[in-house]
Amino acid sequence: MDAQNVPEDVGRRKRADAVRNAETVLEAAKAAFAESGVDASMRDIAARAGVGVGTIYRNYPQRSDLIIAVFRRELDATAAEADRLSAEHPPAEALRLWAQSLARFIATKRGFASALHSGDPAYQPLPAQFLGALAPRVQRILDAGAAQGTIRRDVRAEDLINALSRLADGHPAQPGQPVNPMMDVLLDGLVIRSPGAVGHEES
Repeated sequence: MDAQNVPEDVGRRKRADAVRNAETVLEAAKAAFAESGVDASMRDIAARAGVGVGTIYRNYPQRSDLIIAVFRRELDATAAEADRLSAEHPPAEALRLWAQSLARFIATKRGFASALHSGDPAYQPLPAQFLGALAPRVQRILDAGAAQGTIRRDVRAEDLINALSRLADGHPAQPGQPVNPMMDVLLDGLVIRSPGAVGHEES
């Protein structure tokens, strides 16, 4: 049976299997990178994913292709979490919950650090993609909070994301802590406790 005569449902199943395999490989690579860095063995990643090494190389011919794919997958998830939280929670609460997602992303990104700072041109677009994906979503949360009078108006999403990222990277959260204390301190400074208040509370 040639490819043109493959039943449509068989084609759909094959595509679904391919998507599941890709997700499994990326999740396995994420775990391996977190444990061993980006030099983790491809055989180890394949074994975690339950696929052959050839399957990984067919989809990701260069190690950088796999690293970038994991980075973008986690970035997309962090961006989508901002959308979900802003739809389900008041702005100040959504921002605080999203900071936890960002901290998890930074923890994952730490495993890629040696590659991302290696000077390889393949990784050069990633910092711009990082802010490009997150800043518009975070700015919408900030703007909604400012309109409600619950978040300061003088905060730019890019500045906040950079500050939170540095805190998350420099002061990793301890197990069992949803977000490290210094990130909480920063977020406390953005929230206006009494709607309608301007700036910090007076003593």
